[in-house]
Amino acid sequence: MPDTLSSEPQSGAATSADRSQSGRSHEQEPGRRFGMRDGLFQAVTQGGGEQYLSAFALLVHATPWHLSILSAMPQLLGVWAQLVSVKVSHWFSSRRSQIFWGIIGQSAAWIPILALPLLWPDLGPWLLIAGVALYFTFSHFTSPAWNSLVTDQLHANERGMYFAQRSRVMALTSFLALGLGGVLLSVFEHWHLLWIGFTLMFLTAGLSRSASLLSLMKVPDRPRHASTDKPTGFRVFVRTGVSRDFRQFLLFSSLMHLAVLMTAPFFVIYMLQDLQFAYWEYGVWLAAGILGQFVTLPAWGQFGDRFGNKALLTFTGLLVPVLPMLYLLSTAWSFLVVVNFFGGVVWAGLGLGLNNYVFDAVQPADRAKAVAVSATVNAIGWALGTLIGSWLISSVPASLQLGSLDLHPASNLPFLFFLSGVLRLLVSASLLHTFHEPRAVEHRAHYRLLWELPLLKPLRQLSFRRR
Repeated sequence: MPDTLSSEPQSGAATSADRSQSGRSHEQEPGRRFGMRDGLFQAVTQGGGEQYLSAFALLVHATPWHLSILSAMPQLLGVWAQLVSVKVSHWFSSRRSQIFWGIIGQSAAWIPILALPLLWPDLGPWLLIAGVALYFTFSHFTSPAWNSLVTDQLHANERGMYFAQRSRVMALTSFLALGLGGVLLSVFEHWHLLWIGFTLMFLTAGLSRSASLLSLMKVPDRPRHASTDKPTGFRVFVRTGVSRDFRQFLLFSSLMHLAVLMTAPFFVIYMLQDLQFAYWEYGVWLAAGILGQFVTLPAWGQFGDRFGNKALLTFTGLLVPVLPMLYLLSTAWSFLVVVNFFGGVVWAGLGLGLNNYVFDAVQPADRAKAVAVSATVNAIGWALGTLIGSWLISSVPASLQLGSLDLHPASNLPFLFFLSGVLRLLVSASLLHTFHEPRAVEHRAHYRLLWELPLLKPLRQLSFRRR
């Protein structure tokens, strides 16, 4: 294949090809716009709805056990719903039709999420869990058809740039929705009408999710791709169809999810109940993490492309244990906001590395199976982590004395956060060296790679300019 295309047509055949390409791009434009607008509306739903589900759970008197189930449910249902989605795809006349009903289901699910816990408060936490389960079932059910439809609207050499741009739009929109949601809840909390604030937020989330249907109707659909996968089960695939490196990577990924989810559902309790932060303060804390992702995602992507996703996982895997340990140092709101900002920075890199390593470690024909296997083991780690955390929260002491050091935090949760950090460190230290980079990439010593990391590289460049 030629490296470049001539700027002028050399023959009538070339002219026809250009016209064909131009016509195809024109046909694909509604699909591109749908994917972008869908991301924008979905980000409003996430930032102003999904991110505040745990806070709403506290309003209806959820316990740590309820919060654990509320956190684990989406991941477990997601694996199941995506598998079912592929199996029943022939029930729908087109992918667009399948996406349409999935979005309708997601939008409508906000009604029972909001109404049922308020109508029957004695069963509020369980009714909320049921509503959230319904919502995420529809959400994951839509995913395979959505990815297939939107990917068909893009040329192979523009998908990376398109999805990177979409992710940045979503991060910024979600950041704004989070902040506005926190302010809204604080206002209604001041008026002792907090349930009205949640009502406005969740109804807005549902309407925003359905708004993308307007652009979906303009997307031309194409026949589904015929499946070429061999009827090989997932267990056989993992045992014989992938490398040892990939199996070790799966173990690292699942155990890291377990270590992280030991504490993730309980930050809302620590912020709103133990430290008694206002909702706007909690919203800003959440938004700081998204801002950290937004400003560093492109740099992490360049780092992974140049030096490999294994190097990306090595640095972020050794940084992520430090984050929960910092919550023992201070309860000052501004300090915790800064910590969560850097948490967003680290998690942007770790999440990117975990996703992209899967694509690099297997053959292109096996990527769909590899993604499904990765999602499954991560969901198992996610669920086990939340269950272990809900058990530990009643076992960890509320104070600790080590010689002259006497620690009395606001609750026992900072100790649980610290344990999560220790487990993350053990996972990284014991497993990161057991798998390797599958691509040919540029190699450098780790101490030199430090200056290529996001936030550090601009400082290094600035220091050179001043010399």
